[in-house]
Amino acid sequence: MIASFICLIVIIYIVRLFSLQIGDEKYKEHAESNALLRRIIYPARGLIYDRKGNLVVFNQPAYDVMLIPKDMDKSFDSIAFCKVLGIDMPELRRLFDDMKNPRRNPGYSAYTPQKLISHLSQEDYGRLQEKLYLFPGFFIQKRTVREYAYPCGANILGNIREVGAKDLERDDYYRAGDYTGDLGVEKSYEKQLRGHKGVEILMKDAYGRIKGKYENGRHDVAPESGRNLTLSVDMDLQAYGEQLMQGKVGAIVAIEPSTGEILCLVTSPNYDPSLLVGKERGKNYRMLRDAPGIPLYDRALQAAYPPGSTFKPTQGLIFLEEGTVTTSTMYPCYHGYINKLRVGCHGHASPIALRPALQTSCNAYFCWGFKNFIDKRGTTPAAQFDKWKNWMVKMGYGYRLGVDLPSESRGFIPNVDFYNKSYRGPNWSANSIISVSIGQGEVLATPLQIANLAATIANRGWFYTPHIVREVADTVLDSSFRQKRSPGIKKEYYDVIAEGMRMAVLGGTCRGANLPGIEVCGKTGTAQNPHGKDHSAFMGFAPYHNPKIAVAVYVENAGFGAAYGVPIGSLIMEKYLTGTISPGRKGVEERMFTSKTFTASGTKH
Repeated sequence: MIASFICLIVIIYIVRLFSLQIGDEKYKEHAESNALLRRIIYPARGLIYDRKGNLVVFNQPAYDVMLIPKDMDKSFDSIAFCKVLGIDMPELRRLFDDMKNPRRNPGYSAYTPQKLISHLSQEDYGRLQEKLYLFPGFFIQKRTVREYAYPCGANILGNIREVGAKDLERDDYYRAGDYTGDLGVEKSYEKQLRGHKGVEILMKDAYGRIKGKYENGRHDVAPESGRNLTLSVDMDLQAYGEQLMQGKVGAIVAIEPSTGEILCLVTSPNYDPSLLVGKERGKNYRMLRDAPGIPLYDRALQAAYPPGSTFKPTQGLIFLEEGTVTTSTMYPCYHGYINKLRVGCHGHASPIALRPALQTSCNAYFCWGFKNFIDKRGTTPAAQFDKWKNWMVKMGYGYRLGVDLPSESRGFIPNVDFYNKSYRGPNWSANSIISVSIGQGEVLATPLQIANLAATIANRGWFYTPHIVREVADTVLDSSFRQKRSPGIKKEYYDVIAEGMRMAVLGGTCRGANLPGIEVCGKTGTAQNPHGKDHSAFMGFAPYHNPKIAVAVYVENAGFGAAYGVPIGSLIMEKYLTGTISPGRKGVEERMFTSKTFTASGTKH
C-alpha cells in the first residue's frame, strides 16, 4: 500500500517535470527569450508589371519600432523617447495601450517582439537608430511598403494593410503586426506576392543587449521573395479610361477576346492608390469610404445594373437557337410593342427582321420574340423560362464569371420560383415579365458581364474567363483561365448578331462609334432608371474580323447610350488599336474629358 502511494507520487512529479520542461511552451518561450532573439526577416513583396512590361508597383524600405516588453528597462526614459520621435506623451500612452489591447493585437506576449510604431520616416529612423542603445528592449524592424508608378488602377492593384484577428485565425503564416493584401490583385494573389519569411537568431546578454548571431547564423533561414506578377492591363489605356470617366459615375471594361485578358477595368469615381500607403492610410481610407460616389466601390465588378438594350443580342441568339425566329422572321413595330400592353419604341421601318432590329435597337422585335418563345404552345411559360434562364447563365449572366479579383457581383437573372412567388403562383405569362426581353425589369448585369458578352460575340461563340493577371513568375496560370467556355449556340447565329451590330455602327444607333479605317461593331443601351435620369451604356468590339478588343461602358444618369456610352467606348477602342485619336475626333475626346454627369455634391446633370 505504502509502496503504491510512493510510486504514485513519483509518477506525478515526473509528469509535472515533463510538463514544465518539455510540454509547456510558456516556460520554453520564457527561457529562450532570456538568451535568444528570433528576429523575423520579411521578404520583398513581388513586383507588379503591366502587359507592356512597365513597372507598376514596387517596394520602398519602411521601418517599424519593435519592442520586447519583458526586456524594456524599468527606468525607461519616455520623455527622451518622445523627443527622438517627435511625439507627445498622450500619443505614446495610446501606442502602448494599442499594443497591449487583445482586440487590436491578439496573442500579445511580453516575451515576443511586438510592434509599437509603424512606418517611421527616414528622418525618425535615423534619429532613433543613433539613440537606440538608450532604450533596452527596443529594436527597428525593416519592412517594405508599396510605391506606385501610376496614379491610377487602384481598384485593380489594391493595397496592403495590417492583419486583423480573422487573418490570424485563417492563416498561421501571419503574426500580429504583419501585413496582407487588401483589395485588388494584392488580395487575390496574396500568397504568391508575399513570399516566405526568414528568421535571424541573435544572442542577448543579461541586459537584453544583442551580442551577435547564435552559432554564427547556422540556424538562420533566409527569406524568399514573393513572385512577380504581370498584369493583362495596359496601364496607359487604364489611365486614359479613368480620364474619360472623370466627373462621371460608372465603369469601363475592355477585354482581349482571343485570350480573355482584361485590358482596362475602370471604375469611377476612383482614387490614387498611393493614398492607402503609410501613416495616413487609416485616415485616407475613412475619407474614401465616406466620399461622394464611394470611390472604394468597384463598379466594374460589383455594380449590378439593368443592361438595357446591350441585352438584346442575347435574346436574338436564344430565339435563333430555339427556332423561335429565323433571320427572315418579321415582327411589327407601331412605335412599340402593342399586345394588351405597350412597350414604346422610336420610329423606324415596320415590320422588321433581326439584323435591322439590332441596327435600330427595336424594342418591339425582341418583345414579340420573347412572347412567342415563352408562350410557346404545347408547354408552359415556366418550362420555357427555365430554358431561357439556362441560356442566359451559359452566356455568363446571373453568376460570377470567376475573374481573379475579389468581390465580383453575380448580377441577377430571375428564375421561375422568383416569379411564382411574385405572382403568387404560376399564373404569369410572357406579357407579365416582358421588360426582361429588353434588359429591364428584374434583370441586372455587371459591366464585366456585358464586356464578356461582347467578347463572346467577337469570338463568334466562345470566351475565356476574364482575368487580370497575365503571368505569375515561375508558375503556370490557373487552368480555369485557359479553358474555352462556349454557351453552345451555333457560330452561324453569332455571325448574324455581329452583322447586326456592324449595321448599328454604319447606319444605326451606334453611328458615333464609326472609326476611320476600323470596322467597329456595337450596341447601345439606354437603361431606364426609376431613381433619376436614364443610364447610358455601350457594348461593342473591333475589328469586325479578327477582333482585338471588346468593350463595355456604363455611365450612370447620363441619358441615351449614344450620348456617353458610344463616344467613350469608341475612344477606348481607337486608343488601344491605333495608339492615338484621329484629328477629326479630338473634339469628341475633349468633350468626354470635360463633361460631367456627377458632382462632388451628389448633383446629377
